[in-house]
Amino acid sequence: MTPEPDLELVHRAKAGELAAFEQLVNRHERQVYSLAFRLLQNQHDAEDITQQTFLNALEHLNRFREESSFATWVSRIATYGALKVIRKRRGLEWVSLEAATEPADDRHAMPHPEFIADWRQSPEELVNRNETRRLIEAALGQLEEKSRLVFLLRDVEGLSVRETAQALGISEVNVKVRLLRARLQLREQLTQAFGDPTRRLAPHQHESMDHE
Repeated sequence: MTPEPDLELVHRAKAGELAAFEQLVNRHERQVYSLAFRLLQNQHDAEDITQQTFLNALEHLNRFREESSFATWVSRIATYGALKVIRKRRGLEWVSLEAATEPADDRHAMPHPEFIADWRQSPEELVNRNETRRLIEAALGQLEEKSRLVFLLRDVEGLSVRETAQALGISEVNVKVRLLRARLQLREQLTQAFGDPTRRLAPHQHESMDHE
């Protein structure tokens, strides 16, 4: 039997069928939890955000204009819920997040990988492959929080540079710098698993690339 499309379940839920919304929850709660855990790196907080995400979705379901998928909509709700938790952890005003986490010039902190190699897929494409999920999640967990957040919002969740900057309270330039750093660090960590060692470059061969 073909599963009922999300949009049909949304229409039924908007009409007052709680059972239809429960089907949406069962269908998407794992995705929401995974996203929340990637952002927060804490099981309890991720569980709380998952629960709160669907409560908020139910409360505001009539505001869902169906311009995007239901999955995208609840992912956005979860993302902003998780970012609020991060702000609360630091005891900071949202707009002061950048000042509390950044050196004066973020562009001087760019990593220089020990080696690089050609990949058939980029890290952000690999992140959704089931057979590599565990390795990807471990690599994401090793990123600095500020780089991990930008990577997840920009490359995984698909927010624009401007939306990512607004969500994190940082400049668009720093979004681009952190994203580049995250991609380089992920590529470095995952090359051994996915790269072609015959295309490896020695460190001295690519350190000068910053000047090209």
